[in-house]
Amino acid sequence: MRLIPRESKFFRMFADVSQNLTQGARLLHDILKNPANMEPRLDQLQEIEHRGDEMTHGIITALNQTFITPFDREDIHRLTSSLDDVLDFVNAAGVRLRLYKIKTPPSIAAELAAMIVEQSEELAQGVSLLEKNKLVLEHCVEVHRLENEADRLSRNAIADLFDNEKDPIHLIKIKELYEVLETATDKAEDAANVLETVALKSN
Repeated sequence: MRLIPRESKFFRMFADVSQNLTQGARLLHDILKNPANMEPRLDQLQEIEHRGDEMTHGIITALNQTFITPFDREDIHRLTSSLDDVLDFVNAAGVRLRLYKIKTPPSIAAELAAMIVEQSEELAQGVSLLEKNKLVLEHCVEVHRLENEADRLSRNAIADLFDNEKDPIHLIKIKELYEVLETATDKAEDAANVLETVALKSN
């Protein structure tokens, strides 16, 4: 029994952050798959991103007010920031749709977004297991696999775009959309790396 118990609220807060990320990723996928009536859903995606920022701020505030943390302070900060980065790029994809007036996004964009959903779900499951430190690494491995798959899909999609798209302005818009989506998968991999580090340190 510890004389000063470690604060376990961080596990609940991380669970909330990862669930919010998953909600945002699912909404983006839905928008890209079914782009009709896009505007109100893009507003909703922006709200989810703002909520994520508030959750991140809440964790940093709690970190500064907590004497004994469940794992290294630096890792808590890194995990918080990395999860927030994924949601930032999920929202950035939505911003590109609005900014560039992309009304009919290509199906490849929805496929990339589906991978972000899967990564977000894996991260959420990994975070939920962190307190007990069971099977976290399995979910991290799957996030890495999905990032590799997304990278391959994105490269092929951009190559195809340059081969077949005749409108240079449209090419630039869609290329950037692909790149933002692929960056979101990179950020998910970064979050998995932090999660993996935390799990290994706890062994």
